[in-house]
Amino acid sequence: MAKVQTKASLTQSAEQRSQRRQKIVETASKLFAQLGYADCDMDRLAAKLRVAKGTIYLYVASKEELFLACVDWGMSQMQLAVREAAEMTDDPFERIARAIRAYLTFFSEHPQYVELIIQERAIFKNRKRPTYFEYRDAARVQWRAFYQDLINKGRLRSDINVDSLLDTMGNLVYGTMFTNHFLGNRSIEEQQQTMLDIVFRGMLSDRERRAK
Repeated sequence: MAKVQTKASLTQSAEQRSQRRQKIVETASKLFAQLGYADCDMDRLAAKLRVAKGTIYLYVASKEELFLACVDWGMSQMQLAVREAAEMTDDPFERIARAIRAYLTFFSEHPQYVELIIQERAIFKNRKRPTYFEYRDAARVQWRAFYQDLINKGRLRSDINVDSLLDTMGNLVYGTMFTNHFLGNRSIEEQQQTMLDIVFRGMLSDRERRAK
């Protein structure tokens, strides 16, 4: 019985540690976004959390590590939101629509992560690859297979290069996310519908398509 209690105690301790670290990361994300990396020092963060500064260093080794943990957490949650939204339907085109809505909604509801994406690129230029694109590249495996299946079934044009399609769709939502952040949101539903209308149906009239 004593051994069981010890294991349970250790499990609880690990869970508590994880929860405390997550609280630090979430609070720091908002503070980094608000103040900028340079002005967001550990004293400010400690005051916000109402803990001693030394407590923070029990969970992260440095300010840089904490910042990158914030970006990593945000991008992981964004990809999770997109994946869960897409998996709510079996209809492939509705799956695309849901993924776009979830992506734009996530950044609309968590604008701090847009700021962190910008800061990471500006401050940590020597990183091999920004965190956002690490997560986007990882998600491409699933989406590449998804689009290739639609091509194989004749539901998309057979002459489309799948990687070019992924780049185009990815860049479209990426640019829209930044536009929304800087200029304010239009209706996300309207944006998603407009994107898919242009992507699926194109810009040309039927007469122009026949002429081509």
